[in-house]
Amino acid sequence: MTIIRRDNVPSEAMLPTDYGGFTIQVFHEPSTGFDHVALTLGDMEGPDPVLLRVHSECLTGDVFKSKRCDCGPQLNSALETIVEKGWGVLLYLRQEGRGIGLHAKIQAYHLQDEGADTLDANLMLGLPADGRDYSIAAEMLTSLNIVDVNLLTNNPEKVAQLQSYGINVVERTPLIVGVNDDNRDYLSTKSNRMGHHINTDDL
Repeated sequence: MTIIRRDNVPSEAMLPTDYGGFTIQVFHEPSTGFDHVALTLGDMEGPDPVLLRVHSECLTGDVFKSKRCDCGPQLNSALETIVEKGWGVLLYLRQEGRGIGLHAKIQAYHLQDEGADTLDANLMLGLPADGRDYSIAAEMLTSLNIVDVNLLTNNPEKVAQLQSYGINVVERTPLIVGVNDDNRDYLSTKSNRMGHHINTDDL
């Protein structure tokens, strides 16, 4: 995993956003051909663990503001939280649909429309419930010289994988936002069948 360079110019620049000013860096993954993004703010060498969000691409939620998931609100909240703290990093990974890709994700949506929950819909397509591999994120963090993190997530698998790849998850901060009538069952499935840290009261 390396920062993309063209004519010895790194793929790195300032990125002013509605939330604040970040530095954007693009990392290329040769095995898949995907380009992944790191948005950083401030000095990563402070005494506290780095506030980190590892966010998987969600075209429907992040761009089209779909209410079927909580991805868009999680992305917005993570960026807001990093800016409020004054430093941190968001990794945006090209792992659409929990790693199954956009085409299969929409097929899974169709099965959900017919009554399947989000986990069973993936399995009915012969796909994993969650096919993401966070070794990509660990490589990006290592490149950024980040080891100790406070991870914004409800997903215990994300914590476990990052730790297995050498990232020290010192803290885990919940990120429960964007709950609505259209995604309440989706979030319940995450909690009841996939072990995510989401309490019934949060729904």
